[in-house]
Amino acid sequence: MTKSSNRPPAGLPDKDTLVAFLREAGSAEKTDIARHFGLKGGDRRALREMIRELEAEGRLGKRGRKSFSEAGALPPVGVADVIERDGDGELYVRLVEASPDAPRAILMPDKSKAAPGLGDRVLVKFQRGAEGWEARLIKKLDVGSNRVLGVIRKSARETRVEPVDRRSKDVLLVPQAQSGDLRDGDLVLAAIEKGDQRYGPKRGKILEHIGKEDDPRAASLIAIHAHGVPTGFSEAVEREAEDQALPTLKGREDLREVPFITIDPADARDHDDAVYAARDEDPKNEGGWIVWVAIADVAAYVRPGSQLDREARDKGNSTYFPDRVEPMLPEVLSNGLCSLKEGENRACLAVRMVFNKDGRKTGHRFVRGLMRSHAKLSYEQAQAAIDGQTDDTTGPIMEAILYPLWNAYHAMLKGRLKRSPLQIESAERRIRMAPANEQGGGGIASIEKRASLEAHRLIEEMMIQANVCAAETLEQKKTPLIYRVHDTPSQEKIFNLADFLSTIGKPWNKGEPGTTKRFNKLLDETRDTEHADVVNEVVLRSQMQAIYSPENIGHFGLNLDRYAHFTSPIRRYSDLIVHRGLIRALGLGKDGLTDREIAELPAIAEGVTMTERRSMAAERDAMDRYIAAYLEEHVGATFAGRITGVTRFGLFIRLEDTGADGLVPVSTLGSEYFTHDDRAHALVGERTGKRFTLGRMVEVKLREATPVTGGLVFEMLSEPEPRDPNAPAPRYGIRGRGGDGPPMRGKNRPGGPKPRNGSKPSGGLRGVRKGKRK
Repeated sequence: MTKSSNRPPAGLPDKDTLVAFLREAGSAEKTDIARHFGLKGGDRRALREMIRELEAEGRLGKRGRKSFSEAGALPPVGVADVIERDGDGELYVRLVEASPDAPRAILMPDKSKAAPGLGDRVLVKFQRGAEGWEARLIKKLDVGSNRVLGVIRKSARETRVEPVDRRSKDVLLVPQAQSGDLRDGDLVLAAIEKGDQRYGPKRGKILEHIGKEDDPRAASLIAIHAHGVPTGFSEAVEREAEDQALPTLKGREDLREVPFITIDPADARDHDDAVYAARDEDPKNEGGWIVWVAIADVAAYVRPGSQLDREARDKGNSTYFPDRVEPMLPEVLSNGLCSLKEGENRACLAVRMVFNKDGRKTGHRFVRGLMRSHAKLSYEQAQAAIDGQTDDTTGPIMEAILYPLWNAYHAMLKGRLKRSPLQIESAERRIRMAPANEQGGGGIASIEKRASLEAHRLIEEMMIQANVCAAETLEQKKTPLIYRVHDTPSQEKIFNLADFLSTIGKPWNKGEPGTTKRFNKLLDETRDTEHADVVNEVVLRSQMQAIYSPENIGHFGLNLDRYAHFTSPIRRYSDLIVHRGLIRALGLGKDGLTDREIAELPAIAEGVTMTERRSMAAERDAMDRYIAAYLEEHVGATFAGRITGVTRFGLFIRLEDTGADGLVPVSTLGSEYFTHDDRAHALVGERTGKRFTLGRMVEVKLREATPVTGGLVFEMLSEPEPRDPNAPAPRYGIRGRGGDGPPMRGKNRPGGPKPRNGSKPSGGLRGVRKGKRK
């Protein structure tokens, strides 16, 4: 704050003066502003009105709960969340509790501190850099930052805990008194002991023995503990879940004669949605369709304020691993009363939707009902039936159920195509675990690409339309809700996309807004070209992350004005809140959304966004470790892959067969210095101008596979591409390396002055350094 001797004359400032003060201060609360300008009484009320006006004009933004700043600016120091890792491996942070105008900032690397990861909360210093806002780490604020998940390494002299997190440098020394029962390769959770030791490993205390490093299914255990995913349920919650009655028709519409079916993955254990379609017999809607979507009525069993509800909110969602699931609800509910099992009466919340022949929804209504699923199908089974390969289950229901479902979907598809949601293609992989009697007890059998079937898209579109109906109904009834929102790409991301597209000869006007139709046009134009995969990747990276929010900004990716998750209350707490909102809004029972929950919607939305990201990070880490375990036996083998990330420290490679991601360190790329061209997404040789570019197919050799950390290190076998003739000429000079470059001069030439202190002369591979950020 400015010293009192430098204060301006007392009195209400004009708007420009107020903005100028905040620009200099970085951020300030209303009381600080009033104190600075000497405001009292009525002037303080006028100040509050002025701040509201400046917010409405877009000149001020909130910073934290009470502070304000000039729009687009950041305070000198603040608490931020690590929100994103871009295609080049750079981390970005966003100020906690800031309004949407607050920019993200790139987190500058600091070798003296352990690097944070996605989802971490950090204290940082903000400053403007040449290319935008930069954040410098002061410290991580994670609650569990003094804990280390690691593997026991025993020797004759000592026992250590080596962290499984590739970013952590905290190797802990275990006291002799604790090491007796530990075995080499044990997975443990340890706490860093406070002490004065300045050198050598820190001392640790064993908190929990988790398992064994060589357990084929250890990857998910590591991910669960590393990311703090809640596991299991308390005895009180288990008892509450078991103490539930079978549903009856009381307060429900009888839907048991509607021939609903479930279509899910073949290995699904819970079934929270069922569908049915029939032609609309209304002569005013010739060629139209009636589509029913029934969802498990979880709200009937998980009531506001109960212990079951509190633990479900804490978990936020179910977390899925190749070998196990950490469910949001106890199994007696998730796989029992709340699962729409074939032939069993189940409580549901259903929506009846009407579509015309062009796929436009003309009406809908919600029903709290009692249903009975008529068949349980897998996606593959349903698709095979439509393709002409029926079985004992699908054959009898083709005419009455499956054909009408597909015909209704094809009508709905016309509306979807007109809406033009984003059509990004991403190949998903599935890890198939071996049965327990193979590979010594359940290792990895295979890594397969997930087939993309029309049956998947049918269920997806019907669920999307049901979600839209939920948002529309709650808005019409003026009942608060949690939206699923997806913001439009930022101008910065559009500019970065345009810069990259210029390097492959695809024009994109930087002033042109990034609409889904414009993105889809680009994807269609490049779909059958050599650039298809890289353009798909770059378009994906240009998108913002979807979140939950009580404030609606629409869903950019789906190109929808309003959208709320309604269809998976067994595994997402956000959907349960929407169900309760519908029950309250439509008068469908006494177990609807409470006034207290309405007041807490912002906190609930923030919480379920956090838990979703926590689960995504845990699932991704587990996949990396499983894949590394699968490839460990193939060290030294060569693979085809694609460059999916270009950073100053190396190239990220994704293998074609398995989808495994690994790194080619920049220091191994050859005998010249490679610099990072972030505009072209390329590493460029400083002497020759040869380049490795994003999206290029390459051949690599697997050098290292570390299952406990999930790390893969490759060696590049492919030669770099020739120099871009339109790029600046290569720079020669002090960083010249041997080989085909120009003669070295001065101290670096052979026979020149000898280096001091007996160090080796520079040049060759020893002289290679990692490129610095431009």
